[in-house]
Parts: sequence; C-alpha cells; structure tokens
Amino acid sequence: MTDYIIRATAADGQVRAFAAITTEMVEAAKNAHNTSPVATAALGRLLTAGAMMGVMMKGEKDVLTLRIDCQGPIEGLLVTANAMGDVKGYAYNPDVMLPPNEKGKLDVGGALDLGVLSVIKDIGLKEPYVGQTILVTSEIAEDLTYYFANSEQTPSSVALGVLMNKDNTVRQAGGFIIQLLPGASDEVIDKLEQRLGEISSITSLLDAGLTPEQILENLLGDFGLECLDKLPTGFHCDCDKSRVEKALISVGKKELQEMIDDGKTIEVNCQFCNHAYAFTVEELEEMLKKATRP
Repeated sequence: MTDYIIRATAADGQVRAFAAITTEMVEAAKNAHNTSPVATAALGRLLTAGAMMGVMMKGEKDVLTLRIDCQGPIEGLLVTANAMGDVKGYAYNPDVMLPPNEKGKLDVGGALDLGVLSVIKDIGLKEPYVGQTILVTSEIAEDLTYYFANSEQTPSSVALGVLMNKDNTVRQAGGFIIQLLPGASDEVIDKLEQRLGEISSITSLLDAGLTPEQILENLLGDFGLECLDKLPTGFHCDCDKSRVEKALISVGKKELQEMIDDGKTIEVNCQFCNHAYAFTVEELEEMLKKATRP
C-alpha cells in the first residue's frame, strides 16, 4: 500500500483527523491527462481532498463530487470519490501554463482565479446534498476550510500539497483535514489553534518524507492521538465499454446515423481517465438498433 489515508481521533473524541499520502494517485492522474505542472498541482490538491472527504462518507455506494467552476485559465476541475478510497478527476484545461507566483511556487490561485466550489454528496436519497461556496483564495485548501465552516458548520483545518520535480513528475503529494467536533472545549480549541499556527507548511512536511501517521503525530501527538484505521487510496476509474456504449446510445438516433454514414471506426475517450474506446461501424449499427427498439 503506497498511497493511503489514516483516519484518527484525538482529545478524547473532541477532534477527528485524516491524513493522506497521494503521490502515486497524482502521478497517475497527470499521466492520464498529460497535465501541465500547475494543472497537476491544482488537480492533485483536489484529488487528495476528495480522497479524504470520500472516506468520511458512511455508505459503500455513496459518491462525493467536488467541482470548481472558475474564471482562471484552468477553467475548472471535477473530482469524484467514494467511501472506499477510489478517486478520479480531470482539469477542464489541462494544458494551462503560468509563471511561478510571487513565492516562486506553482500558481494554483492564478490558474483558478475567481470561482465557485461545489460539494455534491449522493448518499442514496432522492436528491443529492449540494453545498456551495465562493473561492476565497483559489488555493483549494483554504477554500475547503471555508466550505466546512460555512456549509457544514464544522471548524476545520485543511492542508493540501503537491510537489513537482523539474522533469514534471510528482515528487510528493498529500494533505490533512483536522476537524473540531461538537462539544469541543475552549481549552482544546485554543491549544489546537496554537499548534496549527506553529507548524510549517504541508509541503515541507511532505518534502521531509513524513508519513501520514507522522504528520498527525506532529500535529496531534500532545492531544492523545489515536489512529483508527489505514485505508488504501488511488486514482481509479470505473468506466468500461458497455457504459460508454450506453452514453453513445443516449446521444440520439440522428447522431448515431451520422456516425454510421461516415463509415469510420470512432473513438470515444472517458473524461475522467482519458481511456479510449473504439467502436466499429458494425457496433454503431447494433447501437442504432437498440436505440430504435420500443
């Protein structure tokens, strides 16, 4: 298990925490979509957040979607995750290139600029839960911190980091989410705020090679940290040819006939993983028959 999430509690159940290492996940997403360094950093942060927020859900069939629609050159990001640690996603414009920001780092905030973050939870009810917030910094971690406080009334600290090598491979990726639960004492709140203010950035912790357990020990070791479980996580898409076929049938008989009339094999790419599926003219004709059946 290379990429994984630690789920933990501290301060006698007054604090819950998640920490993840997601280096291979972000590298897999980068390879699938051929993202630029800044797009890799942005997508990697949202994938890492999605993985940790996904395992917060209780049902095996529950699905979490994180969507960012923005005015910056990346145009937006979409990530979905489940409670088992599987996550997938893509950047609307994976080729975006920007100079480093004033700190000399990848300019994720500039790539996103102004926008809206939507958190959609499909937990098997008639309608999914949808929470929205404006992007406050467009750095993603701070935007999710703001979302938790305002939409879920859960004071949280979210940290997400992606470090890139000069050859555009992912050196380290990961993050943490720490949340105060209802009934947390003022003493615990004050002590935790002080501790979070003392730590260096998540990227420096990752770059030092700290594991998720060590990151949580660094943050919550003085709070009676108890690690509950260790969950595998990774970039995983559940697409297959039959799903893509259903999607093609749904486009309509007229469009299918036009594809058949072209007389060529068509190729359809999954947006989430970029896997290509080929359909011959004969297969398209079979689909047209299915579409015309009552």
